[in-house]
Amino acid sequence: MSYQRSNWLYSAISRKYGPTGLRYYSQKTPRAKAQSKIAQIDAQSQFSPALIDSFHRRHDYLRISLTERCNLRCFYCMPSEGVELSPADHILTDDEIIRLANLFVRSGVTKIRLTGGEPTVRKGLDGIIRRLNELRPLGLQSIGMTTNGIALHRRLPLYIENGLTHLNLSLDTLDPFKFEIMTRRPGHDAVLRSLSTALYSQGLRSVKLNVVIIKGLNDSEVLDFVKLTTDQNISVRFIEFMPFTGNKWDKAKMVPSSQLLDIISREYPSITRAPDELNDTARSWKIPGHTGSLGFISSMSDHFCSSCNRLRLTADGQIKVCLFDAKEVSLRDEMRRGASDRELLNVIGRAVQGKQEKHAGMEDIDVITNRPMILIGGIQPRESGVRSLPRLPAQSFLLNNTPSLPHIHRRWSSSSSQSSLSLTHIGSDGRPCMVDVGSKDATKRSATASGRIYIPRSAYNLVTGSGDVDSTDETIQKARSKGDVMTVAQLAGIMGCKRTSDLIPLCHPIQISNVSVTLTPERDVHPVSQPGDEGALEYSIKCTATVTCEGKTGVEMEALTAVSVGLLTVWDMLKAVAGKEMKIGEIIVAHKAGGKSADFTRDP
Repeated sequence: MSYQRSNWLYSAISRKYGPTGLRYYSQKTPRAKAQSKIAQIDAQSQFSPALIDSFHRRHDYLRISLTERCNLRCFYCMPSEGVELSPADHILTDDEIIRLANLFVRSGVTKIRLTGGEPTVRKGLDGIIRRLNELRPLGLQSIGMTTNGIALHRRLPLYIENGLTHLNLSLDTLDPFKFEIMTRRPGHDAVLRSLSTALYSQGLRSVKLNVVIIKGLNDSEVLDFVKLTTDQNISVRFIEFMPFTGNKWDKAKMVPSSQLLDIISREYPSITRAPDELNDTARSWKIPGHTGSLGFISSMSDHFCSSCNRLRLTADGQIKVCLFDAKEVSLRDEMRRGASDRELLNVIGRAVQGKQEKHAGMEDIDVITNRPMILIGGIQPRESGVRSLPRLPAQSFLLNNTPSLPHIHRRWSSSSSQSSLSLTHIGSDGRPCMVDVGSKDATKRSATASGRIYIPRSAYNLVTGSGDVDSTDETIQKARSKGDVMTVAQLAGIMGCKRTSDLIPLCHPIQISNVSVTLTPERDVHPVSQPGDEGALEYSIKCTATVTCEGKTGVEMEALTAVSVGLLTVWDMLKAVAGKEMKIGEIIVAHKAGGKSADFTRDP
């Protein structure tokens, strides 16, 4: 409801029916209560027209990004190659943040939320919260923060003391291993400590847990998150996977909120709709007997644009009126040119007037110029010469980290330089991490791997159709019923190659240009083990896979996976006739080309 309309409604009812009629109207329906509340607020204070858009939406909620930096690398928030940071002098200073916050609050903003990047990595965060808290006499009612919780639990009491009132914690999985896959960093325990600290802190008005649900990754944990509300005063909010530049958004991976509600309703049939906060993005639900509550943020399947009251201020000083709109206006540049508060408010008003009635549909959202979620601001690509997000270096194991890997210890000891050895998938803290390939050039790369499965003569004859095979043997018939061994194994190898990043947790998903898998039955003479022994015939099937791509990382793992899956398929198809006698081995990378490291071909 617009300012003019709600104020008129409040005045009209008061004049005609007096206080009694107004009380009756305000108690009649939830909608009437909300309208009456807005009318009363309007009657008591002026709201700047600059924060009211052409669809009569009042923007009293400001989200301030304090930094573009983050200590996690969540794949749905940041592309795997990383993002480019703004120069340090482009980021708003503390004084500039407070000046803009002061202007917004005096114009009608009552709620401020601090975001990032990750807001806790900004130096002086406690001082910013304290200075924002000084705006309460001007009308500010709450100061919230959205954080990943990695570096929060020790600092949270100070933030609360300085004025923090609301906390949203992001945690997408309760599985520590899956956490490292999704965030490309360790830290699951630290987040849980922060959550525990928040729940038992005095002074926070609300604690919410934000969970981005992605089909096939963490959708199986929905009921586990629901259980957190049993005896904890927490709101668990399930968020639909949203598209941003570089996060490889796929509609098939987005689980609609309605589907999640169906899953929860089957387990908790008594779940009921709960009242929503005014302009809240989440649809709230409550399970009788549970201390906490649930919420669904359905930005994709059922948007809430008609009640949107949010504006965003990016770390580099842009005002952004819609999360999914690439258009931005720089308040930083205006301030640094010497603009007065009145002039700044005019710029804000023009931006707010340009806000659309609703954002685009799922298939139409601009993920080309609308930058990655972590940066929410600026236009891609950035100008040259801009620094990239710092990467955690992959360092060599320290000696006290290597007892479980004795071969690494021995290689370290024999090396003349500690820096000559490193495990690329181990971070500086000794925990697994993905290799950062953001700075690499995309080049043509290829790799060939091979391996062998040793089989008994009977299995060899079955595969090749040579020699005597008892077709009436039940085990022979069972093996044949599975089809052509070589063809099935070849197809399995190709499919396995394409799914390497799903099977090997820290492998990058890459666009493969070509995969060639061949299986060749071989018969050879086994070398003698003792003088005078006669060599015996040895039967095997050799699998060779060659993979090519145009990319930033090699395809050795894809070639090795193709060979391994192909040989395992042969085992599966022949186990009825040769299960105890087969042996898989000699899986190697035989050839590699492309990339910065030298090409090589293994000696036969």
